[in-house]
Amino acid sequence: MTTQKTQQITQSKPQKPNFEKTIQDAVDETFSLLGENSKETIYQHLENDYKIAKHEIPCKIVAFANALEQSFGVGAKILEINIIRALHKRNQGFMYVPKKRDVMFTDYVASLQCFMTSQA
Repeated sequence: MTTQKTQQITQSKPQKPNFEKTIQDAVDETFSLLGENSKETIYQHLENDYKIAKHEIPCKIVAFANALEQSFGVGAKILEINIIRALHKRNQGFMYVPKKRDVMFTDYVASLQCFMTSQA
């Protein structure tokens, strides 16, 4: 098989969503709602004050959620809800059933990670 045909076959395969990229994109989309300058300021604040770089958010989700809560107080819930909406938009086959009455951001993300891992 020629290299060109191999590249065509590789390019035509549907891409499985990557958990880390999905989280990064959803967070970025949500922060963008606040404006480009605010988004960059939040990322700098997370890195400088909480030692969470933008690319580390998916693997430090609990620390990220705590940093949002400490930084935004009750406003963190609004950001978390918007991140969840952005995640759901990217993973419409995923269904989350909360263990308790309230939806917990970190539980949602953990469940999504399990779902996406099982789909790989």
